[in-house]
Amino acid sequence: MIGYRRAEGRPRARSTIAAVLALGTIFPVFPQESMAELNERYSFPVSVGAMYRDLQAFGGFPSGFSFREIGAELRVPLTNLSTVQPFVRAGTLSVLQAGSAGGSQFDHSQMWGALGLGYSTRFSRNFEIGIDAGGGIFQTAFPNLSPGTTVGELGYLAEAGARIGLVPSYNLSVDLRPAIRYSRSLGLLDDFDGLYFGLGFAVSWRFGQDPDAAAAAVRALRLETQKLAPAFAAMQSYYSTRPFAQVALVNGENTELRDIEVSFFQPGYMDAPTPSATLNSLAPRGRTEIGLLAAFNQEVFRTEGTVPLAGEVIVRYRYRGRPVEQRLPVSYELLDRTAITWDDDRKVGAFITPADSALRNYGSFVATSLRAETLPQLNQAMQAAAQVYSSLGSFGLTYQADPSSPFVRAQAGAISVDSVSLARATLARGTGDCDDLTVLFASILESMGHETGFITVPGHIYLAVNTKIPARDFREIHPDRSMTIVQGDRLWIPVEITLVGKQPFADAWRRGAELWKLYDTNPDKRGFYTTAAAQTVYRPVGLRETDLGLQYGSRSDLTAAFRPELIRLGDFALTELAAQTAKGNDVREWNSLGIAYAKFGRTKEAESAFTRALRIDASFTSAQVNLGNLAYLQKDYRRALASWQGAVRALDTQGKGRSTSAQMILVNMSLAYNALSDFSQARTIFERAAEIDPARVRDFAYLASVGAGSGSTGRAAEQSSSVLFLREE
Repeated sequence: MIGYRRAEGRPRARSTIAAVLALGTIFPVFPQESMAELNERYSFPVSVGAMYRDLQAFGGFPSGFSFREIGAELRVPLTNLSTVQPFVRAGTLSVLQAGSAGGSQFDHSQMWGALGLGYSTRFSRNFEIGIDAGGGIFQTAFPNLSPGTTVGELGYLAEAGARIGLVPSYNLSVDLRPAIRYSRSLGLLDDFDGLYFGLGFAVSWRFGQDPDAAAAAVRALRLETQKLAPAFAAMQSYYSTRPFAQVALVNGENTELRDIEVSFFQPGYMDAPTPSATLNSLAPRGRTEIGLLAAFNQEVFRTEGTVPLAGEVIVRYRYRGRPVEQRLPVSYELLDRTAITWDDDRKVGAFITPADSALRNYGSFVATSLRAETLPQLNQAMQAAAQVYSSLGSFGLTYQADPSSPFVRAQAGAISVDSVSLARATLARGTGDCDDLTVLFASILESMGHETGFITVPGHIYLAVNTKIPARDFREIHPDRSMTIVQGDRLWIPVEITLVGKQPFADAWRRGAELWKLYDTNPDKRGFYTTAAAQTVYRPVGLRETDLGLQYGSRSDLTAAFRPELIRLGDFALTELAAQTAKGNDVREWNSLGIAYAKFGRTKEAESAFTRALRIDASFTSAQVNLGNLAYLQKDYRRALASWQGAVRALDTQGKGRSTSAQMILVNMSLAYNALSDFSQARTIFERAAEIDPARVRDFAYLASVGAGSGSTGRAAEQSSSVLFLREE
């Protein structure tokens, strides 16, 4: 805008107005359409511009000054009402004083910024008019008031004005801007406070595409297929990085298309379009295959059954140098979160949901109910699997084949759609087929901190649990190597979960191993997948967690159900081992049998086995130490210490006082002293053990600080039963 303090400036203002009016004769200003239609068609876009104006004061301060201002402006129209545009302006005002020779010299300046609101309406394609109002602050700078320093003050301003705009193209406008401005200083330098009239012009660049441009009507691309394959809600995370459908784009023009960007959008189920592919070019009449990615939001998990959807393939490209956007409709069906196809067995990992609070609560109920029945020396993963299996059986869970789409038929044809229930749904319902029960069992065990996997054979899927025992130590789990599966040098226990509620855990274990062995000669027909690996590709489905409100039963009933399971599990693991030991009659085998008995809590049988070993070789220190371990497990700590002290003396005599066996005995002794609350002796003995090999006793490092604080003592109390059994000296 331009305004004037000096009389000689007024002709310049008149010439500016004349120039603008002359431009108005070039462009038609009489409307061919209504203003509403024009405003909708030529919707005001985001714009940036530069302004210039001269100001003329209405009086009230010293004469002989002129005011010239330059600034910049950003306008952002309201999304649903583009005729209204909030704006931001900033600029600088220079104040000049007339000199004695008729020239002008710089007096002072203002730096200002303002916020405001504008309204614009179109009268024709090339002419618009508007009004603006706003306010802001300024900072003055007077360099000549005080020698050597610049004096300045803050102030505020308010202004209102009009805009008379010529729009020679959609992206360019030239405005004449008359305005009234009020300015006031917040300090003592108030000589220039008052009302000003300004007249100036602005040039603005507007972003966006001209709706009348030829590019706006370009439709070079078409889809060969508008009907897509179904999408599965359970695969939500998978689709964000891997295509859920393939489409063929065809260039129907004789011109090459360049800088092609393809995205997919599904209203209601996506927050924004998902970029799917970029291409440098597509030849005239060319064709290309595109995989569509889809970052679905949580709404997909709220669907039930099959929902028909219509989405958009959005393609942006350059046609003869012009930007073009096409939106191509596609249709498909969205299947709810229970649906799956078995083209990739790993997909079942998406249904395993250990983070579900209902499952965590159930797993916690099982663990706390059976805490007194848990054997500290027995493999924890195996015990947890047996406990969950037993609890689900006592809870009334049973296997029931899905009559509509059983796993056997679905797996035989990968295009068949099967249904897999989420673990919480199976737990609430109380029945499920093989995939439902596998998902439930794995989800609960994972929520308890145990690593699981799943096994697929023709027509069936069942569970496996990682014992974390090295493969070479298979006898710690079962004397028959084939009763476990080796994956990653760790032993896994297979469990035929469909026997839950019908047969003991030991039978389910045996049956799982038999199914695995059935395909030893044709291993391509069986598959083993860890849950963790499967979920790197197929992450668990999203859940809106709610309390299931289930009654799990009494803890005493759960204990009564688990005790016979543990006995049968011990028989399953120990009977064959005992027969092999009696047949071989080797001192080390009797010692190993005693350890196995001790792990299952069979103290009498363990004592008998260790005693038998000592009868064969009275100097076999390991058996003597393990007898002390039995005394410890029975809380007879002083008898345990006497046994261990004798073993340590024997090893010292043999020159083995710093052997691995000696170190293990010292750790046991430290545990016993801790149990007797003799913390000083417990620390001293442990320090002796740590001197031999600190790394080997890292798990027992808390013994070095027992008695020094409640935390270390509490931890020692929790692990006081973790004595170390010796297999060989």
